[in-house]
Amino acid sequence: MALVPVWDAHTCVPLLSDYNLASLQRHIDCGAYYISINIGMDFNPLADIVQIIAGFRKSISETDYLIQVESFADIERARVQGKLAVSFDLEGGVPLCESPAMVDLYAKLGVRQIHLAYNRSNSLAGGCHDVDLGLTDKGRAIVDSINANQLFMDISHTGYRTSMDIMAYSDKPVIISHGNPRALKDHGRNYYDDQLIACANSGGVVCINGVSRFLNDPLASASSMVEAADYLVQLIGVEHVGFGLDFVYDQDLDDGPEGLDVNAWWPPEHGYAKATEGFLNTLFAPPERFIEMTSLFESRGYSQAQIAAIYGENMYQLAQKVWK
Repeated sequence: MALVPVWDAHTCVPLLSDYNLASLQRHIDCGAYYISINIGMDFNPLADIVQIIAGFRKSISETDYLIQVESFADIERARVQGKLAVSFDLEGGVPLCESPAMVDLYAKLGVRQIHLAYNRSNSLAGGCHDVDLGLTDKGRAIVDSINANQLFMDISHTGYRTSMDIMAYSDKPVIISHGNPRALKDHGRNYYDDQLIACANSGGVVCINGVSRFLNDPLASASSMVEAADYLVQLIGVEHVGFGLDFVYDQDLDDGPEGLDVNAWWPPEHGYAKATEGFLNTLFAPPERFIEMTSLFESRGYSQAQIAAIYGENMYQLAQKVWK
């Protein structure tokens, strides 16, 4: 069976400046030609994030099958040459230091999508596991800068009110780079139907993740991911559905900053395991799920063109529009 071309809108690697991104060959083996990887969250110090970006860019430059995304042309080149285009995403607005100019800088360093709050609220926006006061004036200025820099405005991890505020305010399409429907799994990190519809109405794409805690299966099976994707197709149309696997490479490597309070960022009262019970106590679907899901989509009557759209073409077309 031929591999379907994959655009993975969000996956994680250890936030260590010396981490070797050659491990991403695993994504290529499963059909991926593009991946967005996290370079920091709201709890990561700015100095660490800068070093992580520098280290990742160096690792990409030293690996002949990875291409650093500087423009949309790099996506095309990776697709034609059977390589993997890699860009970065920032999970949370704290490392922007409330400065729209920082968005400019991150864009120049390879960041292509940003969301404003990672689970907890900050001065820009409300998090999905906190008191959500909505998008602030400082947050609006950051949204403006994200749009002006032709980056993806992402609403992953943000609260309900904030997400709706952003979608009403942004004059560019908004994405959910890794989020699942709340109708199938009632969890604060998942999205109500009206949020999903608003995202589609903005012209954006909702990307299903493979995190067991946010699916109907503690093993994050291929069937549970297809179930979530199919739900979205019936709700918002096949053209607005994608994947952001949120797989975590080399999970055994300790990449948290010193003093990280796991219980604060992943609160037990919101269904996460306590720090003493193991970090998150969650399974993450590996990239091989893309291979496994193909036949499951076919068994539901999906055409090859529809499968290709969900696996990557929808995000490819949106990037072509937003990134110019």
